[in-house]
Amino acid sequence: MTESKDFASFIDKLLSKNCPFALWAVPGSNIPEILISCNEELVYPAQFNKLNGQEGFIFAPYHIEENTPLVLLKPGIYKKGVEDIMGIGLGQIQNEEKYEEPGEHSFVISQPEYLTDIAETIAEIKRTKLAKVIVSRLIPFQRQQESLGEVFLQLHRQTPKAFVYLVNLPKAGLWMGATPEILLKSEGKTLETVSLAGTQSRRNDGDYMWHTKEIEEQAFVSRYLLDVFYKFNIHPYYTQGPETLESGKVAHLSTSFRFAAKKLAFNLGDFIAELHPTPAVCGYPKSKAAKFISQVEKHNRRYYTGYLGPWRLNGNVGLFVNLRCMEILPQQYVLYSGGGITARSVPEDEWEETNKKATTLLSAIEAVQNR
Repeated sequence: MTESKDFASFIDKLLSKNCPFALWAVPGSNIPEILISCNEELVYPAQFNKLNGQEGFIFAPYHIEENTPLVLLKPGIYKKGVEDIMGIGLGQIQNEEKYEEPGEHSFVISQPEYLTDIAETIAEIKRTKLAKVIVSRLIPFQRQQESLGEVFLQLHRQTPKAFVYLVNLPKAGLWMGATPEILLKSEGKTLETVSLAGTQSRRNDGDYMWHTKEIEEQAFVSRYLLDVFYKFNIHPYYTQGPETLESGKVAHLSTSFRFAAKKLAFNLGDFIAELHPTPAVCGYPKSKAAKFISQVEKHNRRYYTGYLGPWRLNGNVGLFVNLRCMEILPQQYVLYSGGGITARSVPEDEWEETNKKATTLLSAIEAVQNR
């Protein structure tokens, strides 16, 4: 992807129109893609399994609620590559009214409060059948006068192996992120999903040592994926991993699962509805973890740990779990960061893990602010 200030300027001008759009680059690609729509052409499916037969770009929340709907951008203006994107005539795109910003970002908790929440989570795990729970928090960071187009390009340069995106939607808001986690991706006649969990700081020498806590955490996710495969009669399937996946400033344990796309030819939406949210973003067992999260987290996750990406766009599926993401408000960035809590967790370590994960976005913002 070009480092051209012209492209950054184009993105900023598009943002000024406030029209619905999704701009993204898939892992390992320097070729950005964009889908631009208008408010009247957006679709809001009532349930995750209502995606069968649809196509476009999906922006899905953690839970579907009135203020966090599942959004589908239908194919409107679709372009691929910097040159073609910058050839879009901005004059033909109508300006949309500003939507009300959500007012739920006051639930930023202190380190002592977070450590208390984690200690209570560990105690709950030890006395119940919970095995793992994801507990997240909000990290605010002040905006200055920096170009959001430049922040997007900087984020892509720093995380070339991630799905890097910028999405602007009514009701959902303005979001940016760089997520390494595949929810479901097509490649020819094959579909791939990934079990991703466990985090440590990225090492320059590539010599990673994984502890029992991180290995167990990732194994929960793999076990859940296989349970879903069984429900949909998916076999045979092929696995690769566990192996280390580097993304931005951190590294994770990853196992990929591949199977024939024809297995889900008519019920792909149902499969996604069953898959989401995975234990990687919720916990295990999923229903018990989700109930506990609703009690321990003080904020609404909104689109954090939801999923997004092209959905049957030109016949391709490329959905990613919405990790390493932030909502962009007029005065500040609100970063979402969480960690997988097990009986072996140490509260202070979990606090540091959320900070490490936030550096993926913070380093890109600061690089642009300090120019």
